[in-house]
Amino acid sequence: MDRIIVADDHPLFRGALVSALARAAPGALVEETSSLAGAREALSRGPVDLLLLDLRLADSEGFAGLAGVRGDFPTVPVVVVSASEDGATIARALAFGAAGFIPKSATLGEMVEALAAIRSGDVWAPATAAVAEVEPMEARIATLTPSQLKILIGLQQGRLNKQIAFDLGVTEATIKAHLTGVFRKLGVQNRTQAVIAARALSIEV
Repeated sequence: MDRIIVADDHPLFRGALVSALARAAPGALVEETSSLAGAREALSRGPVDLLLLDLRLADSEGFAGLAGVRGDFPTVPVVVVSASEDGATIARALAFGAAGFIPKSATLGEMVEALAAIRSGDVWAPATAAVAEVEPMEARIATLTPSQLKILIGLQQGRLNKQIAFDLGVTEATIKAHLTGVFRKLGVQNRTQAVIAARALSIEV
Protein backbone atom coordinates (compact mmCIF):
# COMPACT_ATOMS: atom_id res chain seq x y z
CA MET A 1 0.00 0.00 0.00
CA ASP A 2 1.31 3.44 -0.97
CA ARG A 3 1.93 5.90 1.86
CA ILE A 4 1.39 9.58 1.03
CA ILE A 5 1.82 12.62 3.27
CA VAL A 6 -0.10 15.86 2.76
CA ALA A 7 1.48 18.85 4.53
CA ASP A 8 -0.69 21.96 4.29
CA ASP A 9 -1.97 24.29 7.01
CA HIS A 10 -5.26 25.11 5.26
CA PRO A 11 -7.81 22.38 6.21
CA LEU A 12 -10.06 23.03 3.19
CA PHE A 13 -7.26 22.79 0.65
CA ARG A 14 -5.76 19.82 2.48
CA GLY A 15 -9.16 18.17 2.15
CA ALA A 16 -9.19 18.93 -1.58
CA LEU A 17 -5.79 17.26 -1.98
CA VAL A 18 -6.99 14.21 -0.05
CA SER A 19 -10.03 14.00 -2.35
CA ALA A 20 -7.79 14.21 -5.42
CA LEU A 21 -5.55 11.47 -4.01
CA ALA A 22 -8.57 9.24 -3.47
CA ARG A 23 -9.06 9.33 -7.25
CA ALA A 24 -5.41 9.39 -8.38
CA ALA A 25 -4.13 6.86 -5.83
CA PRO A 26 -7.06 4.74 -4.68
CA GLY A 27 -6.22 2.61 -1.65
CA ALA A 28 -3.22 4.70 -0.63
CA LEU A 29 -2.65 5.46 3.05
CA VAL A 30 -2.86 9.27 3.27
CA GLU A 31 -1.51 11.04 6.36
CA GLU A 32 -2.27 14.71 6.98
CA THR A 33 -0.19 17.30 8.81
CA SER A 34 -0.24 21.10 9.07
CA SER A 35 3.49 21.66 9.60
CA LEU A 36 6.92 20.90 8.18
CA ALA A 37 7.89 19.33 11.51
CA GLY A 38 4.90 16.99 11.22
CA ALA A 39 5.90 16.04 7.69
CA ARG A 40 9.46 15.32 8.78
CA GLU A 41 8.25 13.21 11.69
CA ALA A 42 6.06 11.19 9.33
CA LEU A 43 8.93 10.79 6.87
CA SER A 44 11.18 9.47 9.63
CA ARG A 45 8.68 6.75 10.58
CA GLY A 46 9.07 4.69 7.42
CA PRO A 47 8.95 4.61 3.63
CA VAL A 48 6.87 7.32 1.95
CA ASP A 49 5.85 7.20 -1.70
CA LEU A 50 4.90 10.86 -2.09
CA LEU A 51 4.92 14.11 -0.10
CA LEU A 52 2.64 17.03 -0.97
CA LEU A 53 4.22 20.11 0.58
CA ASP A 54 2.86 23.65 0.92
CA LEU A 55 5.59 26.27 0.48
CA ARG A 56 4.09 28.44 3.21
CA LEU A 57 3.80 26.67 6.53
CA ALA A 58 4.01 28.24 9.98
CA ASP A 59 7.40 26.60 10.58
CA SER A 60 8.73 26.90 7.02
CA GLU A 61 8.58 29.88 4.71
CA GLY A 62 9.80 29.53 1.16
CA PHE A 63 12.00 26.91 -0.44
CA ALA A 64 14.12 26.06 2.62
CA GLY A 65 11.65 23.38 3.71
CA LEU A 66 11.58 21.80 0.26
CA ALA A 67 15.35 21.88 -0.12
CA GLY A 68 15.86 20.47 3.37
CA VAL A 69 13.43 17.58 2.83
CA ARG A 70 15.00 16.79 -0.54
CA GLY A 71 18.42 16.73 1.12
CA ASP A 72 17.41 14.49 4.03
CA PHE A 73 14.95 12.25 2.16
CA PRO A 74 16.27 12.24 -1.43
CA THR A 75 14.26 9.18 -2.54
CA VAL A 76 10.88 10.70 -1.66
CA PRO A 77 9.17 12.57 -4.52
CA VAL A 78 7.93 15.96 -3.31
CA VAL A 79 5.08 17.83 -4.96
CA VAL A 80 4.93 21.53 -4.16
CA VAL A 81 1.50 23.08 -3.63
CA SER A 82 1.39 26.85 -3.52
CA ALA A 83 -0.77 29.93 -3.96
CA SER A 84 2.27 31.58 -5.58
CA GLU A 85 2.06 30.23 -9.11
CA ASP A 86 4.15 32.59 -11.21
CA GLY A 87 6.75 31.14 -13.57
CA ALA A 88 9.69 32.09 -11.36
CA THR A 89 8.24 30.29 -8.34
CA ILE A 90 7.54 27.16 -10.39
CA ALA A 91 11.04 27.17 -11.89
CA ARG A 92 12.64 27.55 -8.48
CA ALA A 93 10.55 24.74 -7.00
CA LEU A 94 11.66 22.41 -9.78
CA ALA A 95 15.27 23.57 -9.41
CA PHE A 96 15.20 22.67 -5.72
CA GLY A 97 14.07 19.15 -6.57
CA ALA A 98 10.26 19.17 -6.69
CA ALA A 99 8.69 16.36 -8.72
CA GLY A 100 5.82 18.64 -9.62
CA PHE A 101 3.99 21.85 -8.85
CA ILE A 102 0.25 22.11 -8.15
CA PRO A 103 -1.17 25.65 -7.85
CA LYS A 104 -3.85 26.19 -5.25
CA SER A 105 -6.08 27.59 -7.98
CA ALA A 106 -6.20 24.16 -9.66
CA THR A 107 -9.54 22.40 -10.01
CA LEU A 108 -10.06 18.95 -8.52
CA GLY A 109 -9.75 17.47 -12.01
CA GLU A 110 -6.43 19.24 -12.59
CA MET A 111 -5.12 18.00 -9.24
CA VAL A 112 -6.05 14.42 -10.14
CA GLU A 113 -4.36 14.80 -13.54
CA ALA A 114 -1.20 16.23 -11.93
CA LEU A 115 -0.98 13.55 -9.24
CA ALA A 116 -1.55 10.74 -11.74
CA ALA A 117 1.22 12.09 -13.98
CA ILE A 118 3.66 12.50 -11.09
CA ARG A 119 2.92 9.00 -9.78
CA SER A 120 3.73 7.64 -13.25
CA GLY A 121 7.15 9.30 -13.10
CA ASP A 122 6.53 12.55 -14.97
CA VAL A 123 7.45 16.01 -13.71
CA TRP A 124 4.23 18.04 -13.77
CA ALA A 125 3.74 21.82 -13.83
CA PRO A 126 0.80 23.95 -15.02
CA ALA A 127 0.57 23.98 -18.82
CA THR A 128 -0.51 27.62 -18.77
CA ALA A 129 2.51 28.80 -16.78
CA ALA A 130 5.40 30.47 -18.53
CA VAL A 131 8.16 28.83 -16.51
CA ALA A 132 11.02 31.23 -16.00
CA GLU A 133 14.70 30.47 -16.28
CA VAL A 134 16.40 29.29 -13.10
CA GLU A 135 18.71 31.94 -11.71
CA PRO A 136 22.39 30.94 -11.32
CA MET A 137 22.29 31.28 -7.52
CA GLU A 138 19.32 28.95 -7.24
CA ALA A 139 21.18 26.37 -9.33
CA ARG A 140 24.23 26.74 -7.06
CA ILE A 141 22.18 26.29 -3.88
CA ALA A 142 20.73 23.11 -5.36
CA THR A 143 24.28 21.63 -5.43
CA LEU A 144 24.79 21.99 -1.66
CA THR A 145 24.94 18.84 0.43
CA PRO A 146 22.23 18.40 3.13
CA SER A 147 24.69 19.55 5.82
CA GLN A 148 25.78 22.57 3.80
CA LEU A 149 22.17 23.52 3.14
CA LYS A 150 21.33 23.36 6.85
CA ILE A 151 24.27 25.65 7.56
CA LEU A 152 23.15 28.11 4.87
CA ILE A 153 19.65 28.15 6.37
CA GLY A 154 21.23 28.80 9.77
CA LEU A 155 23.10 31.76 8.33
CA GLN A 156 19.87 33.02 6.77
CA GLN A 157 18.26 32.89 10.22
CA GLY A 158 21.10 34.95 11.71
CA ARG A 159 22.51 32.16 13.85
CA LEU A 160 26.15 32.14 14.98
CA ASN A 161 28.52 29.29 14.15
CA LYS A 162 28.30 27.92 17.68
CA GLN A 163 24.50 27.98 17.55
CA ILE A 164 24.44 26.16 14.21
CA ALA A 165 26.94 23.64 15.59
CA PHE A 166 24.63 23.01 18.56
CA ASP A 167 21.62 22.62 16.26
CA LEU A 168 23.42 20.04 14.11
CA GLY A 169 25.21 18.26 16.96
CA VAL A 170 28.72 18.93 15.60
CA THR A 171 31.70 21.03 16.62
CA GLU A 172 32.16 24.67 15.70
CA ALA A 173 35.29 23.64 13.78
CA THR A 174 33.14 21.35 11.62
CA ILE A 175 30.82 24.26 10.83
CA LYS A 176 33.76 26.43 9.81
CA ALA A 177 35.03 23.66 7.54
CA HIS A 178 31.61 23.27 5.93
CA LEU A 179 31.35 27.04 5.43
CA THR A 180 34.41 26.91 3.20
CA GLY A 181 32.58 24.50 0.92
CA VAL A 182 29.39 26.58 1.05
CA PHE A 183 31.25 29.76 0.07
CA ARG A 184 33.04 27.95 -2.78
CA LYS A 185 29.85 26.45 -4.24
CA LEU A 186 27.94 29.72 -4.00
CA GLY A 187 30.82 31.75 -5.38
CA VAL A 188 30.89 34.09 -2.37
CA GLN A 189 33.65 35.15 0.00
CA ASN A 190 32.00 35.74 3.38
CA ARG A 191 28.94 35.23 5.57
CA THR A 192 27.26 38.45 4.48
CA GLN A 193 27.43 37.48 0.83
CA ALA A 194 26.18 33.97 1.69
CA VAL A 195 23.18 35.43 3.53
CA ILE A 196 22.36 37.57 0.50
CA ALA A 197 22.63 34.45 -1.70
CA ALA A 198 20.29 32.58 0.66
CA ARG A 199 17.49 34.98 -0.27
CA ALA A 200 16.95 32.68 -3.25
CA LEU A 201 15.30 30.32 -0.75
CA SER A 202 12.57 32.88 -0.02
CA ILE A 203 9.35 33.40 -1.94
CA GLU A 204 9.07 36.85 -3.50
CA VAL A 205 5.62 38.37 -3.21
